[in-house]
Amino acid sequence: MKQLKAGIIGGAGYTGGEMIRLLINHPAVQIAFVHSTSNAGNPVSKVHADLLGETEIRFTDTFSNDVDVLFLCVGHGDAAKFLAANEIAPHVKVIDLSQDFRLSANAIAAGRTFVYGLPELNRESIKSASDIANPGCFATAIQLGLLPLAQAGVLGDVYTTGITGSTGAGQGLSATSHFSWRANNIQAYKTLQHQHINEIHQSLQQLQGNDGMHVHFVPWRGDFTRGIYVTSIIDCGLPLEAIRELYVQYYEQHAFTHVSNNMIDLKQVVNTNKCLLHVEKQGNKIAVHSAIDNLLKGASGQAVQNMNILFGLDETTGLKLKANYF
Repeated sequence: MKQLKAGIIGGAGYTGGEMIRLLINHPAVQIAFVHSTSNAGNPVSKVHADLLGETEIRFTDTFSNDVDVLFLCVGHGDAAKFLAANEIAPHVKVIDLSQDFRLSANAIAAGRTFVYGLPELNRESIKSASDIANPGCFATAIQLGLLPLAQAGVLGDVYTTGITGSTGAGQGLSATSHFSWRANNIQAYKTLQHQHINEIHQSLQQLQGNDGMHVHFVPWRGDFTRGIYVTSIIDCGLPLEAIRELYVQYYEQHAFTHVSNNMIDLKQVVNTNKCLLHVEKQGNKIAVHSAIDNLLKGASGQAVQNMNILFGLDETTGLKLKANYF
């Protein structure tokens, strides 16, 4: 198996740490460098303590084009700044985990054209792409719950609630990320104005068109560390079995998204690249439940999935992970 050389920019954060964990165990990847200006010279295990004994890699503050793929695990706005400040060689494929290039209006930057990297929607485009804009975590969970209905053209107003763990807020401390605030507590935030709504609409309109469809989204902060659980409510006159068949058919060729006839829970997906879905119906209302790990299928795992597709590897390579169920 050909060995790919990978570089990681922003390796000290949560998504950077997950990227290191995945790539040091990926059979087709060699990590060339892990970039962090504030931690240059330190072993990565000093920041990511669970990597003690797993790797001897140290952070660096230098950047090299001697790689096949570059992962940008940086904050929103910082990916665009990095591209503007550094000359990345044409042969290097860039996979960006920020929101900087997800919308079509912002998809071209520094001479690069970014393809929206949701494999369950854009796999064929990803295969021939040079650069990938990795989807947002809430956006991934919500879209995977709605894509089959969009393809069927039955979406109108969608009312969605979702709860996320504290790692979704990043590694920097804030008033709402401290354990003493999060423990035994939940809170709604960014009601009806979350930054992922625009990319969700863009993807759904790709399948259905702008035909009166709109997602009304209320996110919640949860008192746990990892995972996202989302429920979307839609009016639909189709019978439940017909709806479930739409989901089974849509995802039958997608290795990481699974439709369950039983109610799902968050522990089934934490530490995996899976999305689990369950559909219910009462009267004329459908409830679609979806669950993912925000740091894996919602970030670094999906980025590795996109890398596998870009380089013609089996999509599941390095991503056959077991849930932390007990």
